[in-house]
Amino acid sequence: MTFENLQVDIENRIATVRIDRPKKLNALNRETIEELHQAFKALLSDEDTAVVILTGSGEKAFVAGADISEFSDYSVKEGKDLAAKGQETVFDYISNFPKPVIAAVNGFALGGGLELAMSAHFRVASDNAKLGLPETSLGVIPGYGGTQRLPQLVGKGRAMEMIMTAGMIDATTAKDYGLVNHVTTIEELLPLAHKLAGKILNNSMVAISSAIAAVNDNYKDGVNGFDTEIENFGTSFGTDDFKEGTQAFLNKRKANFK
Repeated sequence: MTFENLQVDIENRIATVRIDRPKKLNALNRETIEELHQAFKALLSDEDTAVVILTGSGEKAFVAGADISEFSDYSVKEGKDLAAKGQETVFDYISNFPKPVIAAVNGFALGGGLELAMSAHFRVASDNAKLGLPETSLGVIPGYGGTQRLPQLVGKGRAMEMIMTAGMIDATTAKDYGLVNHVTTIEELLPLAHKLAGKILNNSMVAISSAIAAVNDNYKDGVNGFDTEIENFGTSFGTDDFKEGTQAFLNKRKANFK
């Protein structure tokens, strides 16, 4: 896969998607958002990819925000279309992606960058990371799911404070808040993400995909996540992975999931 603003590498069933606009601190423009959609769409059908790591180029920034120069003169309708299309094609798409997505947050994750990291299934961060939603300082609000996902992750009060003050928090605070799972050095960030991806690969990807859907349904209005869990739990009994996993356990050997 070749892109103007992304690097995509696949090795040992792990795809690394790297946003590559270092001179712009990897800021999201329309082209990058479209390329992210195309990359994830391709990885969805790629049989050699089981886990995705999402990160930014360099050591300064994961994604420092959206490219403000592109929408500074937008109308109300254009603003709504910008948020709706972005959420549908990238942020919600990644959140509901059936393969695990780990965000490796290297440096600044601000505005759309933090929203992109929050759309991943979980996050690890370098110790120089700074995270925040500064949109209110520009006279706008987060438009790529930030007002919804941040309270889910850190709680309403902390999310309100971060959005209202437009301030940044460091990696240690983000871990204390539950916004990131692990903090490490910039040098060890991708090795840690790959180590976690390796642990995921030991398990049934079919079951993990079902679990992602069940967990996500807990956060959808009008959807009973418990019902999804019951349905997907029952469906698991009809899979080859269930047969292999239970037989491996009973025979005291490592499962060989296909």
